[in-house]
Amino acid sequence: MAINRQIRLRSRPVGMPQRDNFDIVDAPLPHAKDGEILAKNLFLSVDPYMRSRMNEGRSYLPPIPLNSTIGSSTIARVISSKDASFKPGELATGYGGWEEYSLYSAPAVRKIDVKLAPPEAFLGVLGMPGATAYLGVLDFGRPKPSDTFVVSAASGPVGSVAGQIAKIKGARVVGIAGGPEKCRYVVEELGFTACVDHRKSTFAADLAHVCPNGVDVDFENVGGSVLDAVFPLLNDFARIALCGLITRYNDGEEMPGPDLKLILTRRIAVEPFIITDHRHRIPALLRDISEWVSEGRIKHREQVFEGLDHTPNALIDLLCGRNFGKVVVRLAE
Repeated sequence: MAINRQIRLRSRPVGMPQRDNFDIVDAPLPHAKDGEILAKNLFLSVDPYMRSRMNEGRSYLPPIPLNSTIGSSTIARVISSKDASFKPGELATGYGGWEEYSLYSAPAVRKIDVKLAPPEAFLGVLGMPGATAYLGVLDFGRPKPSDTFVVSAASGPVGSVAGQIAKIKGARVVGIAGGPEKCRYVVEELGFTACVDHRKSTFAADLAHVCPNGVDVDFENVGGSVLDAVFPLLNDFARIALCGLITRYNDGEEMPGPDLKLILTRRIAVEPFIITDHRHRIPALLRDISEWVSEGRIKHREQVFEGLDHTPNALIDLLCGRNFGKVVVRLAE
C-alpha cells in the first residue's frame, strides 16, 4: 500500500504550541476522482493564522478537528489528474495540508510559472501574504503621498510587502520589527524610511521620535504592546488596517487593549479585513504584485525549513518571532 505521511493535530495547545500537540502518521495514499488532481507537495506554507485555528470556538475559519491533518497552502507537482486542465508534472499552488500528497479540486488550484520567481515565492509575495498586503494597503489603509504609514511585523511576509506597496504609493513608511538585524533589513534592503525595534525598552519613545508628525495609517499585524505604542500617535482621521493580532493568538482570554475613546475623539477608522472575503480580487492584484516583483520594486525573502517532521518547529519559531521572512517547509525538490 502506498503511504502518505501527514501531521495531525493531536491536542489543542494551551498557550504556545508544543511538539506533543502534533502527531506524525502514515495514511493510505488517496486517489483522484473526476475533477480532482493528486499532487506531491513540494513546499508547505506556515502562517500565524494556523495557531488560531487550533483553538476551539468561533473565528473567521473553523477550528481544526482533533486527529485531522492541518490545512495549508502548498506548492505541488501533479502526479495524476482527472481534469483536462492539468497534466502530470505541472506545478500548481492550492490549499492542501501538512502532508506529502494532497487531493485538490482542480478549479481551486492555479498553475505557477517558476520563470517569474522560485516556487516558494508563490506561498509568500505571490501568494496569500502578498495578496493580503495589497488588499490591506490599497483598499483599507489607502495611503496618500506624504502620509506616515506604520507597519508592524515589517520584516515578515505580509508587513514587508505592505510597506513596499505603501512606499510605491508615495507614503513615508516606518516599520516595526523585533531585533536590530530585522530592522537593518527593513531599512537597508526594503527601503523603509525607518524601523523601530519593539524589543527595546525605549520602543514607544523611539517610535514617537521617528513619527514626529504622527501616524496616518497603521497596518496592524501584531497588537498588544506594539499597538499600544502606535495608538497615541494616530492623527485625526487616521486609518487602522487590522490584518492580524499575533501577540494574542496564544491567549486563552481577551486582554486589555488601547483606549477606545481615542477612536471616537480622533475619528479613527478601524477596518478589519480577511483576504478570503475578497477572493475575486486575487487574480488582478497578483498581476500587479508580479509586475512590481519583476521590476525589482518589491523584494521578498523566504525562510526554508527542510522536511515534513520540522513543520511544527517552523510554526513554533514563527510564533516566537524567530522567523525572518516567509516561513515555508520544503518536502522535495
